[in-house]
Amino acid sequence: MEQILFYFELGLTHVLDPQAYDHVLFLAALALPFQLKEFTKVVWLATAFTLAHCTSLALSVYKVIEIDSSIIEFLIPVTIVITAVFNILIEQSNAIRFPFRSHLLATLIFGLIHGFGFSNYFKMLMDSEPEKLIPLFGFTGGIEVAQLVVLTVVLLVTGLLFKIVPSWSKKVVLAMSILVILICIPMLVETFPI
Repeated sequence: MEQILFYFELGLTHVLDPQAYDHVLFLAALALPFQLKEFTKVVWLATAFTLAHCTSLALSVYKVIEIDSSIIEFLIPVTIVITAVFNILIEQSNAIRFPFRSHLLATLIFGLIHGFGFSNYFKMLMDSEPEKLIPLFGFTGGIEVAQLVVLTVVLLVTGLLFKIVPSWSKKVVLAMSILVILICIPMLVETFPI
């Protein structure tokens, strides 16, 4: 029980660590186009992301797939920027309609990438563990709970803004998406594989 709690807490801190804000940034960008009444859809996206994230961790821990970390470190901010650009396209054009499954598929792919970003550190931790499945389950649970907290906060804040000034909804999504892109630019420059 102590082992699963340790990894559950590690999953929580992995998402909520202020030094590793890329995860929160991605989640914020992911939730921006949704309203609080669409919370179920956002939970589906969070769960898809968690499952994909932990799948790539498992593939790495069991040494099925290993990917150069410098490429992954660059792809993580790319996924965040793509998500923010996706939001801008949705808000700017009433003609463009993306089905929910497109969101889901993109989230799964991005979850795999983000999981490989944490895999080297996680693999180091797991080397001393004779049983790897229980820590993976604990870590997955921690990630899921932390993500739901972040997504709930984002939906509550944007929902409050939309309620205070309903005409701002598109402007808030656009402004926040642009802000996410601007925050990612230094990350892209810093991690660009040369």
